[in-house]
Amino acid sequence: MTFAVTVPPGYRIGSWQVREPLAAGAFGSVYAAVRVSGTSGDLPPEAALKFLPTGTRTPRQLHHLRELAQRELTMHRKLSRPRLIRMYEALTVDDPDLPELDGATVLVLERAEGSLDALLAREPVPAAGPALLAQVCEGMHQLHHAGWVHGDLKPGNVLLMADGTVRLGDFNLAAEMDGTHAYAPAFATPDYTPPELLWSEISDNGRQVRPSTDVWAFGVLAHQVLTGKPPLPGGGGSGGGPAARSEALLAYARGETELGLDPQLPPGWREIITDCLARTHEERAAFGAAALLRRIEAVTGSAPAPRLPRLRPRSRRAVRAMWAAGVAAALVGASLGFVATREEPVSDAEYGAAELRTDKGVPVAYRRLIVDAAHQCGEQAVTPAQIAAILKVESDFDADLWDPANDEFGIARWSPRVVRYWLRSDERPATGNPKPPFPPEQSIPALGRYLCAITPELWPNLNVSTSVAGAVAHRSSASRVNEWGGAPAKLRPHADKVAHWLKEYTAQTTGAP
Repeated sequence: MTFAVTVPPGYRIGSWQVREPLAAGAFGSVYAAVRVSGTSGDLPPEAALKFLPTGTRTPRQLHHLRELAQRELTMHRKLSRPRLIRMYEALTVDDPDLPELDGATVLVLERAEGSLDALLAREPVPAAGPALLAQVCEGMHQLHHAGWVHGDLKPGNVLLMADGTVRLGDFNLAAEMDGTHAYAPAFATPDYTPPELLWSEISDNGRQVRPSTDVWAFGVLAHQVLTGKPPLPGGGGSGGGPAARSEALLAYARGETELGLDPQLPPGWREIITDCLARTHEERAAFGAAALLRRIEAVTGSAPAPRLPRLRPRSRRAVRAMWAAGVAAALVGASLGFVATREEPVSDAEYGAAELRTDKGVPVAYRRLIVDAAHQCGEQAVTPAQIAAILKVESDFDADLWDPANDEFGIARWSPRVVRYWLRSDERPATGNPKPPFPPEQSIPALGRYLCAITPELWPNLNVSTSVAGAVAHRSSASRVNEWGGAPAKLRPHADKVAHWLKEYTAQTTGAP
């Protein structure tokens, strides 16, 4: 692999020590890392460090590289969703003795098990393909719903987690929508680029992209995952060079050739991929990510989370080696003048104590679920105290709540028709609404996803705080809360109760909401 940024093994930045390289691209390098110092907070014991070369380069290179780094950093800070790789923190290298590294931006990211392209190299048509694609589409929908275009959707940017779930990653070409379109650098991968962008003009702002850009890329990716082949004759990653593949795409765009869809595509997927690969942006715009997700869920049914082949070792020997490496890292750190401490695992009773008080009656059994549910979209959007306050007011933490008269069930008082949308795709039934009971393991993460999605839509200057407005929206909707200007008179008692418990549950170190 050729690395845009070469980082020596054992290099320290912040709380992290660099380990083995994981991935390399034209604009960044990713290394495994272990945490060897600092308090734990939300920082995991291992992470992926993405180094973006924003330091010593020529002025022209610096302009482009800094723009790409800023795009990715802005996207992570503005947007966090369950199907997008999580950023824990951002750091800057200050090391004049290493000019090639000095000034680099470092994104500390959730560590993935591997990427889809690595899986396809081992298993060209993975058995888990349909379930994987459903989650990719879910991530694309989350991006588009929040007003962003990925701009470079391809197997290398689909990350696979240890539990078999999917995250989208690599957002240095991501662009925020301004009306009907966005502007992105003209660096996208040709094999996943729609035909209209091959001859589009590039303005001072960059190349104009739309959600339909990602829809095209998803169609190419889906055909590759389900058949092991590209969807255009002579196109994709097999046969001919870049020029031949571009010619195949242009011939299709001009109507001179047809798609070469494999006849062995699973039922329902031929129509989905055909719509994704419509010749024009206008045709593709009619098949947005939300509609595609519903169609994919219909053809995949309630498929379980995909079982993936292990992409990095977890044998006993590997675990022992990782533990030994962590000890070695601590010793190296000590030799560099800092003290590395070995932290004991956090108990359920103390989990998330920096954000959620431990002395106010939040059931210990639900603390991890509550804290993790809030962290699905980042600390600034939703807090554990907010989720705990909603659960307290809705059910008094009663996991067995059963109120058929109001069609509400479980700890978060979900109705079946509403909770269906906020469950993971592998938790939903193939048809119809899920049947209660809804256990806390489903209800609480679903509440976190709901709040993650609607909180950015709430208007400023409401008559209640944003956190309380989210609780009112749980009783109605975000649009109704905006229309009301906050909590209306009929829901004000409910809002006041949530505000009370929000104050009670918020850890003093984080301040009042």
